[in-house]
Amino acid sequence: MGGRPTTIRSLATYVPPRVLSNADLERMVETTDEWILQRTGIRERHIVDAGVATSDLGTHAAREAIIRAGIEPDDIGVIIVGTVTPDMMFPSTACLIQHKIGASRAWGFDLSAACSAFTYSITTASQLVASGAHEHALVVGADVMSSIIDYQDRATCVLFGDGAGAVVVSAADAHDGAILDFEHEIDGGGGPALCMPAGGSLHPSTRETVDQRLHYVKQDGATVFKFAVRKTEEIARRVLDRNGLTPADIDLFVSHQANRRIIQSATEKLGIDPNKVIINIENFGNTTAATIPLALNDAVCSGRLKKGNLVLLASVGAGFTVGSVLLRWGF
Repeated sequence: MGGRPTTIRSLATYVPPRVLSNADLERMVETTDEWILQRTGIRERHIVDAGVATSDLGTHAAREAIIRAGIEPDDIGVIIVGTVTPDMMFPSTACLIQHKIGASRAWGFDLSAACSAFTYSITTASQLVASGAHEHALVVGADVMSSIIDYQDRATCVLFGDGAGAVVVSAADAHDGAILDFEHEIDGGGGPALCMPAGGSLHPSTRETVDQRLHYVKQDGATVFKFAVRKTEEIARRVLDRNGLTPADIDLFVSHQANRRIIQSATEKLGIDPNKVIINIENFGNTTAATIPLALNDAVCSGRLKKGNLVLLASVGAGFTVGSVLLRWGF
């Protein structure tokens, strides 16, 4: 990575207070707590109330991240919001969050990479700070997945939850941690395996698309599972190899939280000690762009992530998108 060193200066997360448990889902669709837990590792997820949008969740996390970074909203130079559930097609959710937090000097944009949105956004922010263009960048990963989930489809409705996470990426001092490297790729051939078919320019919203329930997430679970396991291992190994590291050198591995079995299978293939892997999908489900910051926050709160630790982030999402970020934790 060129330019000056960058670091994650602060981290904050937010989930809506309402909880949707597996027992609740048993009353909504033909499924069982045992089946969901065995297949996914999920016990409950947080769901917004009516009228609460992605920008609302993102704003909660963003405000706290700015406070924890010891800066003011006007110190933010750019805002990058990773989301697949924007409040609306336009304006961007970055515009809405910028206005809500009062970051009057910032520009920004939304980044659409589904479950890889946080790793992609971290990398993008890091490059903008490394170049000298900005001192501080705000990255928000937020999704209200409940807005695009069909609660009559037992294959997908058990998987997802709502949440947000935010970090401030800043120029690093000598004593700080640092964002060390990244590796990303996309494979559009996997697009049909995980998508929301309608609502864009190909299939604009019509009575027919609504009646056909095309405005919800559609997933070929087996295809996604196999790709996610293979690519989580590949992308992690690639960035480690380039930096002369082995899985044993990593202090904490933070994978996108899509499915407990995906994470366990990928880390087993990678050869990372299970004690170095954070899995918190049980309490949140798949919050898409928010899973990695939520997992990082749990690792910090539980004492499993400390200053100076070598951390590897990895993600696979719809698209398909694949990402990894290697960093030294700074606080």
